[in-house]
Amino acid sequence: MQTNYTCSQTNDGIASGLQLEVPSQTRPEFNFDDNLDAAYTAYDDHIADTTSEPTKRKRTAGDNPLLLWVPERETFLLELLRLDGRGDYIFDQVCEGRDGCQGYPDYRCRDCFGTALYCKGCTLARHQESPLHRLQHWVNGHFENASLKSLGLRIQLGHRVGERCYNPVSTAFHEDFVVLDINGVHSVAVDFCGCETAQSPPTQLLRVRWFPATSLHPKTAAMFRLLHHFHILTFESKASAFECWQTLSRLSDNSGINRPKDRYEALLRMIKEWRNLTLLKRFGRGHDPEGISATQPGSCAVLCPACPQPRKNLPQGWEDASPEKRWLYGIFLAIDANFRLARKNVSSDAVDPGLRNGWSYVVEEKGYKTFLNEVGKQPQEKSTCTSHNAVNLAETKNSRGLAATGAGTVDCARHNFKLTKGEKYVNMDYLFCSTIQYAKELLVFNISYDIACQWSKNLQERMRKYPDHIRFNRSNKFITFLVPKFHLPAHILACQITYSHNLIRGMGRTDGEAPERGWANINPVATSTREMGPGSRRDTLDDHFGDFNWKKLTNLGVSLLRKLKVAIPERDQHQRDFHEFDNTLVAERPEEVSRWKIAIEEWEVDMSMTNPFGATTTSESVFHTERYLTDNDHVAMTQASVRLSLSQNEAEDLERGVDHSLHSEISPTVLISTGIGIEEEQRDISALGAHSTDLQRSKIQDRMNTLQRKVEQWCQVQLLYMPSVSRIRTTRSSSSGTFEEKAHEINLLLPSELKQHTRDADANIRGQRANTRASAVIGKAADRYRRARNALKNLHETLGEHHWQEVFPILEQAHVRSMTLSWIWKTHGVSAAGEVLTDALRIEWCKARACANRWMEEVQLLLEEMRRVRAFLSWHAMWWDEQADRRVELPAAETEGIKGYARRQAALRRSIRDAFTAMWDGFVVTPSAATGIETSALLMLPPV
Repeated sequence: MQTNYTCSQTNDGIASGLQLEVPSQTRPEFNFDDNLDAAYTAYDDHIADTTSEPTKRKRTAGDNPLLLWVPERETFLLELLRLDGRGDYIFDQVCEGRDGCQGYPDYRCRDCFGTALYCKGCTLARHQESPLHRLQHWVNGHFENASLKSLGLRIQLGHRVGERCYNPVSTAFHEDFVVLDINGVHSVAVDFCGCETAQSPPTQLLRVRWFPATSLHPKTAAMFRLLHHFHILTFESKASAFECWQTLSRLSDNSGINRPKDRYEALLRMIKEWRNLTLLKRFGRGHDPEGISATQPGSCAVLCPACPQPRKNLPQGWEDASPEKRWLYGIFLAIDANFRLARKNVSSDAVDPGLRNGWSYVVEEKGYKTFLNEVGKQPQEKSTCTSHNAVNLAETKNSRGLAATGAGTVDCARHNFKLTKGEKYVNMDYLFCSTIQYAKELLVFNISYDIACQWSKNLQERMRKYPDHIRFNRSNKFITFLVPKFHLPAHILACQITYSHNLIRGMGRTDGEAPERGWANINPVATSTREMGPGSRRDTLDDHFGDFNWKKLTNLGVSLLRKLKVAIPERDQHQRDFHEFDNTLVAERPEEVSRWKIAIEEWEVDMSMTNPFGATTTSESVFHTERYLTDNDHVAMTQASVRLSLSQNEAEDLERGVDHSLHSEISPTVLISTGIGIEEEQRDISALGAHSTDLQRSKIQDRMNTLQRKVEQWCQVQLLYMPSVSRIRTTRSSSSGTFEEKAHEINLLLPSELKQHTRDADANIRGQRANTRASAVIGKAADRYRRARNALKNLHETLGEHHWQEVFPILEQAHVRSMTLSWIWKTHGVSAAGEVLTDALRIEWCKARACANRWMEEVQLLLEEMRRVRAFLSWHAMWWDEQADRRVELPAAETEGIKGYARRQAALRRSIRDAFTAMWDGFVVTPSAATGIETSALLMLPPV
């Protein structure tokens, strides 16, 4: 099947839309406008097909391999024991290592393939290229550990394998040279080359992939594969160098009898140097003719391909994009601090210097300290929002014995640095300003910080006092400050509607909590880094941050596609809900909706305007009151207003000379309202926890005793108005035996529960239909709505409410705490509730509109990020192609290595790009019908 893809562009070169031409016989076409329900059904079926889990196969015995292994355990054990003997070679008397060999086979290698035994001579000959293998010697009926050195093996450096130097350099310590490998610690005999053309000893070691512990007279080395193995292992398991050394020591001798010489300090040093060299190699510093000294701050950081990078992944003319599209090229920065990454006051920069000097994520130490000395004495501003300890306690945080109390980060800006005292503004200012220097060309900045409401207030004023090299011009920048979603509920209401990702245009579904996920990855190294010197700690954190970014990069194909599959149906659902809600409101109050739309659009352009998400009534929020609606007159009522209505009706009857009272003090109205109040008390007591203190149980018991007396008195009066309850209670009592109900468990048998037993209460239920559906959708309001609905279910015939189920649907938990718009707001009549709910309707309309827009923006952002990723990888591949030919003055071998590495890196970037493209191509993206956009588009990004 041939499918044609096109991408339309505007005059300024910015991609404006994706289209797909698909043969009609391969995919049925439909029109959303002609048949909206059919369109939704078809699209929902498509999403289900593309996102559903595969069909589960029938389970077999092989699905539980452990149970299958248990019967074979004896066989496995015997095979393990068999390996402690000579096995298949038990009767061999002559070595078969080479033709004509007559030696006795009594040596076996633990690291070679197979278990064959050879004589001493053949064993040495077979291990010229494997000098660090471990041997076993058959003696006295068992195997003993042996080494190739004990058999006389000498390792010649500076020559090809098998060749001997005519002028070998061998000193006393060369006879006991220590090499660390994955399989343990080895003591070997080494001969360095002493020819006229010989390289230095460190160079001779490096050319056989042995990393020297020192650059002068090395006595210890580590295999490259060991350093690489530990490098990856520490990223995944957060293992320390000490644990690595302990492992190697035990692999060499697990009995403690012949422990190897201590080389822990040497291993630490080699790991630190290996990390630094690996960093420089991976970022092309060896390809720069000016060498390592020309390395710039931040040039050795793994950049995020999905973030906007000028001249790397942004389309031509992006800086001239219209205000409607400008948000698409904004960068999202999330600031946070982590006080688990503290460091003890040990060592110093002189003793333990860092090797990266601000090249990666940790800012350059000297510049940072100079900045603190110049401006770090400014007083800390106190928080005027909720009590933020990170701010208010910044000056008082206990730092005894600590050189650093934590670390701060800006995610996606690739900068991390240590704090010296609490989360002070001056520290975070330096972090933020240092980050912005690498993104000066961008126009839109979305800054998320858990105390942004306080930190951003005087940021510009503070920056005027800072050195010129960290300032930036805000005149042409569009900066939005936000609070991460998880942290936002801890703020006051004004902050919640001003700094919310959910309410501000252009945020998509960003949550601002990216640093927290990063901390979860780095926190396991806090135990080891707190004991390190300053340089080692900075280099270690740099290394882990770099690996974290690389793993995110290689997983972008899966993560972006997964997010897109979630975002598309969510976008459609929320837009569908909003349009239903909007249509309901427009039909009944069009002028108000028009004013709301104008107000929110003005606020989105200029956030200094009145916030449309804020309440303007005298009550702080309608949602925190308990209001009810009737189905006829649409008058908002509370439970208190229902009782007032009952009393007023009773007063009118008394004026007409009609008195239904059978008690001198308690009328039918008082009886019903008091019964409802007692039911509330019963539910409050029954909801208390069972695990309470003696004081709490004492208070509970006092309340239950009081409630018991209230219930008994109420039931006595109830018998005057509802005599039938006596028979019902007697029947229930006899069926339950002698068990006495607790006060909070006694059923009061209000009129709504007596429909099938008596009509005595018919005259006493006036006004009860006021308890209908709740406009407050949380907590007790939802429970009261359900109880009122159940009462109406029993009384609807008496009340003449034949269509009550249409007005009062069942309220499920999903309707109360749903991620989508509840039917409560879309039901006909809710918009005519009166002025008391005007604020509630306006706020809910604004929130529904914002939610629909955020999901629509999320889809657009994800598609743009997918395009950026492919463009960035293509640019990076070309960058590596250019590096291949930059150095021409080196010898042929070095030149070939430089070119080979650059071309391999370029090929790797293209392979990742192609893998992502294959993963993403073919996933159909159907725009929302609610927006009226064309019905089909394919995630086929334009060529880059």
